[in-house]
Amino acid sequence: MKLETRNFPVTISVPPDAAGQRLDQFLTAHIPDISRARVQQLLAEQKALVNGSASKPSLRLRGGEQITILGDPEPPPLRAIAEDIPLDIIYEDDDLAVINKPAGMMVHAGAGATDSERNRGTLVNALLHRFAKLSDVGGELRPGIVHRLDKETSGLIIVAKNDVTHRKLGQQFSGREVKKRYVALVHGWPAKDRGTVNAEISRDVVRRVRMTTRGSRGRSAITHYEVRERIDSPFGKFALVDVRIETGRTHQIRVHMSSIGHPVVGDSLYRAPKELRRPTALRKASTKATSRASRSEAGQTPSVLVLNRNFLHAAAVAFTHPRTGQPLSFSAPLPRELTQFLEQIRG
Repeated sequence: MKLETRNFPVTISVPPDAAGQRLDQFLTAHIPDISRARVQQLLAEQKALVNGSASKPSLRLRGGEQITILGDPEPPPLRAIAEDIPLDIIYEDDDLAVINKPAGMMVHAGAGATDSERNRGTLVNALLHRFAKLSDVGGELRPGIVHRLDKETSGLIIVAKNDVTHRKLGQQFSGREVKKRYVALVHGWPAKDRGTVNAEISRDVVRRVRMTTRGSRGRSAITHYEVRERIDSPFGKFALVDVRIETGRTHQIRVHMSSIGHPVVGDSLYRAPKELRRPTALRKASTKATSRASRSEAGQTPSVLVLNRNFLHAAAVAFTHPRTGQPLSFSAPLPRELTQFLEQIRG
């Protein structure tokens, strides 16, 4: 049952085996169809009380507590706020701009437990400060935004400065006339050097933050991939792939690559491991060899690698200028954190 369908107040008894769990983690696991961010909103608004008292999300439970849910969280409205945030502008004219978005930046205001997390630091905020006037077609929360990239995906995104440009670009996207190329590092080696995933995508009914190819009534989605490099490393096998998409569904590349057994590195939402570890035997052998050669610590390959983002980058985009009809194409190299990670994978 969803939280909003319940009659409040609702009481949850903490079993003894939950001792030691964080309060927010316990509630996320025990309230169906709710995100951790929404649980934190409940706690911030003091609508989830432990033994009658307001508590922090980090509270460690002891078992036996009574948690009372008083109602639904009511977060403040989303806002588009002009902020002085640096932008990597690849191209700009009177009608549009092409931006190289870093990983970690949301395109527009969205989910979050606090007002700052929901509204601050977005690409829209940076665009409003830089350009002041953008198209209004996407609404007041998404000025200028013709298409989107996931928060942890870097790369090229097209921005419209006026409504005419926005509508014409939208028609090009709808007509599949915009060509986009992504670069991804995925786990394992695909069976063939080239392949196509043609599988409908829908919202996961259990974990609402995820998309899936296994649901019913999904939307059509087509992804093409081509292997650029097969890497056999101490951390396992990986493939560096070029990816083209004919459609632009939420999480499309991530869910499609995971569906064929090759999740994007760093994408723990779609079954990629959170960290990469070298086998113990290899670690011992590496330590011996390093000792014999008297190599410096800085030159060693680490035994554990963690990528705090998805290894997915929108590397190139090609489209027709909405006003002049001129063909335009742009590219952006892999950001430094991805090239460094590749170097570590290759050893």
